[in-house]
Amino acid sequence: ENLNEAGRAKISALRKCIERLDDWARDEGDPEVAKDVDSHRQQLTRTLQAFRKANVSTMLEIEKADKQELLTPSGDSELRQRGKTRLNRSSLISQQESVTEKMLSISRHLSETTQKSAATLDTLIASSSSVQGTRDELLNTGGTITQSGKLLNKYGRRECTDKIILLFAFIFFLACVFYIVQKRLF
Repeated sequence: ENLNEAGRAKISALRKCIERLDDWARDEGDPEVAKDVDSHRQQLTRTLQAFRKANVSTMLEIEKADKQELLTPSGDSELRQRGKTRLNRSSLISQQESVTEKMLSISRHLSETTQKSAATLDTLIASSSSVQGTRDELLNTGGTITQSGKLLNKYGRRECTDKIILLFAFIFFLACVFYIVQKRLF
């Protein structure tokens, strides 16, 4: 009973971790993470099937042992009953040990899968924060490049305006020189 409850608790925790990973994968839109989520879901399904099979086989063995105990003839001698009781006890103990081993194996498998999922989730969270930092840095760099482009356009217009003003000043200078030369010579 305790192993069964522990197994169910581990399966529930694993299912919650997979759901969190799936939510995160949908938010990020990463197909690689979605593949990992599907893989973890399939593994969870296989684990659930193994867990159920172990429960069913255990229940069948317990029922079988109970039926044998109920259907044994009561007219046997006391020695035979003691021998059968010893055999039944030893077979029940061996069955119980094998079921316990199966449950422990499933519990270990669930624990490993949960740890792998937690490690994957931690890795994804770390890479997500790294990607977020890179995104912010690129946005800042993009803003700086846009401002630089605006300044270059502004200085380009200013350079053109300066050339036109210099041209007019040079024409005015030539006109003044021509006027002075004309007044002195003529």
